[in-house]
Amino acid sequence: MTEPEATTDRSTIPGDAANRAPDGMRESRVPDPGASSSPGSSSCAATDRPARWLVALDIDGTVMREDGVITDVVCDAVRAVADAGHEIMLSTGRSAAMTVPLLEQLDIRPRFLVCANGAITLERIDDDGVGDETGYGYRRAFVESFDPTEVLQTVHEGLRSAAFGVEDETGHYRVHGTFPEQALGTTIEQVDFEHLLGVQATRVVVISPDYEIDEFLAVVDRMGLHRVSYNVGWTSWLDIAPEGVTKATAMERVRALLDIPRSRVFAAGDGRNDIDMLRWAAVSARGVVMGQAPEDVMKAGSELTGSVHEDGLAAALLTLER
Repeated sequence: MTEPEATTDRSTIPGDAANRAPDGMRESRVPDPGASSSPGSSSCAATDRPARWLVALDIDGTVMREDGVITDVVCDAVRAVADAGHEIMLSTGRSAAMTVPLLEQLDIRPRFLVCANGAITLERIDDDGVGDETGYGYRRAFVESFDPTEVLQTVHEGLRSAAFGVEDETGHYRVHGTFPEQALGTTIEQVDFEHLLGVQATRVVVISPDYEIDEFLAVVDRMGLHRVSYNVGWTSWLDIAPEGVTKATAMERVRALLDIPRSRVFAAGDGRNDIDMLRWAAVSARGVVMGQAPEDVMKAGSELTGSVHEDGLAAALLTLER
């Protein structure tokens, strides 16, 4: 059951998302600027920092719109949460190289970042920069990898026209086929399919634009993929990770290292790769689903906010105590 401190703030979803909220799901409203940040607080107590929350944010479709824009409203809300003393961080399917540069725009420098859908966790370097592996003051603290040979052969047999990308722990992609520009990052090497086999991978990406999403889901389901974790994106896009590795497993490790109670975790996302993280947060605290999310993602969370185009993330973040 959710503890009282995790359910203090409730809100109304902006726009069309209000009509899509599953029964029993809480909603998020931007607090009245003139109201106190917590019920019953006094001017004397206002100088005290609130209990720290761990706040995990998906990037694409949550922090960032599909055109690559992060609005000032969202940036301001993220900064306000950080300034209040909460541990706010990014938890994404992106590679480290595509994640760390966004910290400057958001004006945050969290201790940890979760990348590659949980396969890589970066840790901030606070000393003289020795060990910096990103160029931004972070090192790879935890890396989960696997040999993708079996799953690649299975998927290749079922999706002959698909394109495949295999990411290693440095963010380098070996690619067979054509991906949309900037979909995977900048360090890409085109190879024959056979050269994808036997590589230690943190993530495998498969796209098959010949299929509509429902048909693609059915094909993937029939494959019966084993000994890996996987999820399907908005389009005919398949993300494959090491077995048992998700954003949720990485976030639980981060939570334990930071010694933040499960009753004070907040996760926001919109995609199927966020489902496990949303469920993880919703068990004892707040799993916030973006308003444009598909129905199966909505069912994973405990509350719904507006869409990314309505700055729904900002609405939810501003309900955290400051």
